[in-house]
Amino acid sequence: MLMAISRTPYRISFFGGGTDYPGWYKTHGGAVLSMAINKYCYITGRHLPPFFGIKHRIVWSHIETVGAISEILHPAVREGLQAVSFDDDEGVELHHQGDLPARSGIGSSSAFAVGLINVLHAMRGSTIDKHALAEAAIDLEQNRLKEAVGCQDQIASAYGGFNVIQFKSDGGFAVEPIDLAEDQREEFERRLVVVYTGTSRLSSTLSKQLIDNFDARVASLKKMQAMVPEAVNLLRSSDFDSFGRLLHESWELKRSLTSAISTSTIDRIYDDAMRAGALGGKLLGAGGAGFMVFVVPVERRRQVREALSHLISVPVRADFTGSTIIYRQE
Repeated sequence: MLMAISRTPYRISFFGGGTDYPGWYKTHGGAVLSMAINKYCYITGRHLPPFFGIKHRIVWSHIETVGAISEILHPAVREGLQAVSFDDDEGVELHHQGDLPARSGIGSSSAFAVGLINVLHAMRGSTIDKHALAEAAIDLEQNRLKEAVGCQDQIASAYGGFNVIQFKSDGGFAVEPIDLAEDQREEFERRLVVVYTGTSRLSSTLSKQLIDNFDARVASLKKMQAMVPEAVNLLRSSDFDSFGRLLHESWELKRSLTSAISTSTIDRIYDDAMRAGALGGKLLGAGGAGFMVFVVPVERRRQVREALSHLISVPVRADFTGSTIIYRQE
């Protein structure tokens, strides 16, 4: 009997969001600047002993006890088990826990997919490398679940780190670490203010609106894509103030893609942060709700936090482990 626990980071995406959809990058190429963060999705998996009158037990926001994989309600678990060739001859118990709420823009569904596949391979007594893990999670979400999701989140969660992810017209991808010096990275992290707006949404619904309107959004998406190398240069030169201002420009472009990306509540939070001294920011994920990130001069952090004191603030740092098996027992 094998038991394993996977730990998989969520992510903050700064630039290039929207260019990671196959419908875009297979024609135009794509690039995203993102940072895996030290907040995690945990999945515990084991083979369920045959003494309890059930075959499979799945614990998430529900508790499922079923006799067949096909009866599992959680779509990613059901399809993931089949993708890794589990069958009903071997009982499975899976528990999910997360540091941050789902459907909130930090890549939780993709982190779950990555962590699930990783732990299922560990339960098989095997390992899977980061590239193959990201590809398997993309396949699970896009092809098996038919979700309207991009490809950046699975890669960020599988690899970890502070990276540019390049998407190629042939469908492949490459991960290029930013490689900031430790003191540079820590200085950048000190300038980040991340808050939770207290709401959630289904990102695939908003993503579909973007995908269906790619042709009408070419100019904006190309501008957003061109900001990625500019943002990398600003990071490497420690010009974090200009990075924040560029993030503001990117947010204004993103808001123009579809009216569903922002709301009056999000706009009010953003305006409050900017008046208090933030240089730029954005709503994370597809839009509509969830977490927001702001780049703030160190001397203005207190004022921005006070302006947003009605919201939950989440300190974050970069994660460089990616999805990891943190426990394994035979």
